[in-house]
Amino acid sequence: MLATICCLIFAGALLLAVVTDLASMTIPNRLVGAVALSFFVYALSAGWPWASVGWHLATGCAILCLTFAAFACGWMGGGDAKLIAASALWFGPTSAFWDYLFLASLFGGVLTLAILTLRACLRPTTGNASIDRLLDAGSGVPYGVALGPAGLLVLARFPEMQSLLALM
Repeated sequence: MLATICCLIFAGALLLAVVTDLASMTIPNRLVGAVALSFFVYALSAGWPWASVGWHLATGCAILCLTFAAFACGWMGGGDAKLIAASALWFGPTSAFWDYLFLASLFGGVLTLAILTLRACLRPTTGNASIDRLLDAGSGVPYGVALGPAGLLVLARFPEMQSLLALM
């Protein structure tokens, strides 16, 4: 039961990251913290061996180093970097992590093309700060909007989520 709750916390944090990134181009640290903390509670409640937890932690740390290098180069936002690393804790050095990266890249490409198309067609004069920020050619792309659905699709394959989905 606790493992399922942790999965739901992860899912909820991903959904909130989508909403906040879309609205304000930020992903709050408390959401990233909830993703990371819920992983450790999940792993401990499921009785994972310490070696498995260590491999997942090593994956998350390695990804944090890589994504923060990308952040330092201006290639991605800090919230996106932290969310990818926290999600890497959950998916670890498994095919699930590669699926997550593939889906995030695919969704991110579609999102970027859509935003670039909108920016070419519309001007940031709607009066809505969130929409104007998205339409501003000087602002980035809220990549959390791609990371959230990618994480949810991979998370849906976890046994706890499969059991929950079967109840619906």
